[in-house]
Amino acid sequence: MELKNLELAKNLRHELHQHPELSNHEVWTKNHIIQFLRTHTSLEIVDKGQWFYAMYRVGEKRRNIAFRADFDALPIDETIDIAHASKYPGISHKCGHDGHAACLVGFALEIDQKGADKNIFFLFQHAEETGDGAIQCVTFLKENNIEEIYAFHNMSGLTINSVYVIDGTAHCASKGMTILMEGTPAHASQPEDGVNPAYAIAGIIDSIQDLTSSNTYQGMVLCTVVHVNIGEKAFGIAASEGSLMLTLRAYYEEELVQLEKNIEKLTLSLAKQFGLKPSFSYSDMFPETVNHKESSDKIRSICEKKEIPLIEMKEAFRASEDFGHYLKVTKGAICYIGNGEDYPHIHTVQYDFHDGIIETAVELFKGLAEIG
Repeated sequence: MELKNLELAKNLRHELHQHPELSNHEVWTKNHIIQFLRTHTSLEIVDKGQWFYAMYRVGEKRRNIAFRADFDALPIDETIDIAHASKYPGISHKCGHDGHAACLVGFALEIDQKGADKNIFFLFQHAEETGDGAIQCVTFLKENNIEEIYAFHNMSGLTINSVYVIDGTAHCASKGMTILMEGTPAHASQPEDGVNPAYAIAGIIDSIQDLTSSNTYQGMVLCTVVHVNIGEKAFGIAASEGSLMLTLRAYYEEELVQLEKNIEKLTLSLAKQFGLKPSFSYSDMFPETVNHKESSDKIRSICEKKEIPLIEMKEAFRASEDFGHYLKVTKGAICYIGNGEDYPHIHTVQYDFHDGIIETAVELFKGLAEIG
């Protein structure tokens, strides 16, 4: 990677870090990256509103390959003392999407200056953290006849500047499930006159261990209680309404659906037993992310060619990634570049993207752009 491009990418990363924006609110971020590319490259840019992509074209009959970076931040306050600290209280780039975007820009600089023998698309995506982004951007693949798409995620606890790869499932499927139970209020001295949702909600929680039993599923299945809210903070009133928030997670997407249906079935049964009105809502829905072996093998090949340390992952990450939406439509793979075994983990207050992996990411992407 050219030193001038590396420095431009680092400086851009620091600028993005100073101006973090939450999912679906990345207005400054998107416009700033677009302006940077217009200033430093001759790439064609297509603005799609909340997201955009840039293109390097060589001809209609050439292969179309895409690379994705996300650019949203997290609702976490910046507490570490760094020169490029977040300027916005309560918001910071604690997952490294500022670095992902900067790496893709660095790659775009290299392609724009040195060329390629195929059509290269640089996809800059919003709202990865909530699962909204990729599902909105996925039309880009068919509209541009994208034959293959790649991405990387920085990851702490892994050897610095080593690439980690896996065939098949790389990230579990997950979704947020909210169960609302409506009863009727009563005086706390006469609870029999009302309908209290507490016992039904307790019954759901008490059944989670059985509902996620390893004897029932082929792969890992988890149900995590994240929030419970029952009644009011008033000792004279028996609870009449309650909500339960759960995160459902599974190695196989079909087993996530099975778990969801089993919880709904149990909820309806308990609601009927206690005379409650139940309802369900869902959010933060992520598909399973399944790498195509052909694409993973290309990552392996480039690492060998460029002497980038490669490590085979033994199991998928439990955390979800919306890149899975793209891999349902076309070939591709996501891999991981290590920040270091002792480096602060993503989504923690001590974390800041490791600028030392920018060149590794760019060289990996360049190699993938060159391969047949």
